[in-house]
Parts: sequence; structure tokens; C-alpha cells
Amino acid sequence: MARTVAERSDILPVLGEVFREHGYEGASLAHITARTGLGKGSLYHFFPGGKEEMAAAVLREIDGWFEANVYAPLRADEDPAAAIRDMLARTDAYFRSGRRVCLVGVFALGEVRDRFGEQVASYFARWRDALAAALARAGLTSAEADDRAEEAVLAIQGALVLARALNDPAVFGRALARLGRRLLDGL
Repeated sequence: MARTVAERSDILPVLGEVFREHGYEGASLAHITARTGLGKGSLYHFFPGGKEEMAAAVLREIDGWFEANVYAPLRADEDPAAAIRDMLARTDAYFRSGRRVCLVGVFALGEVRDRFGEQVASYFARWRDALAAALARAGLTSAEADDRAEEAVLAIQGALVLARALNDPAVFGRALARLGRRLLDGL
């Protein structure tokens, strides 16, 4: 049975989960309608550009969350060590302690990468750059801050993949703990 949705933002979290589970290519209209409870007409009312517009909207939603909860605090917090600890805690919560894959990472690795390349690149670059800024404010040289920040984004993404591959979310928690020690070492 189709349901009534007041705004398209109401279904973005559901769309995100469909894309996480099936990837862009595998997220068929049948999967999307089944999960959202909306008919094709309602979906195209909210997203006239179809699945591509849905995916772009989900990526913008993710970007907005990370900007508000991760990047901006890293750039602005007067206590960089506290901002880094907060980044790790929020990252753990967002990825549900390793139980949720990174949709931006899924898009980065899939055939759809070129279609959303700017959004994908921006997500990773802004995370790396915001973290590097916090590390530099904490007293690291620019080169060391850049190195640790890049290593951190690599570690987070790799830990998500490994946790998923091994079906062991605790891998993610252990990786974040090691990463926290590495990032905060000497600050």
C-alpha cells in the first residue's frame, strides 16, 4: 500500500539505505518503491530526474550531515583535540559502530563514480582538509597534519570495508581507537 509523504526529505534516509544495500546500479525502482512505500508516480513527483536525482539528493543529505557534525567543528573548534575526539565519536555513531557502509565510498568504487565524481571527491577532500586544519592548529607541521589526516580518512574507510567483509563490526571500533591514539599523539 502506497503511503503519503509530505516532503521528499522524509524519504531520503530510506533511499540512502536502499543505495547502501544494493549500490546505485542494483537499486531498482522495485527495490525503491518497496522500501519507501511510494508508488512510481509519487517518486517521480519528488524526483523528476529519477534515480540519479534521488542519489544526488541522498549524497547532498550526507554531505550536509558531515559538514555540520564533522567538518565545521574540526575547522572551528578552539580545542582541536576535543574536536578530533568528537569527530571519532560522531563517525562511530554515524556508521553505527561499523554496521553501516559508507554510501559515498560505495559510489566512489562503483560504475557510477564518474556520474557523482564531484560530490564524492568533495566529501573525502573536505574531511581530510578539515582534519588537517585541526591537527595544524594543535601544533603539527602542515606536512605532518596533512599526512595524519589522509591516513585517518584511509583508516576509517578501510575499517568500514574490513568490518563488513569479516562481518565483525568490532573491527571498526578497534580501528577508531587506534586512530584516535595516532591522531592525538603528541598534541
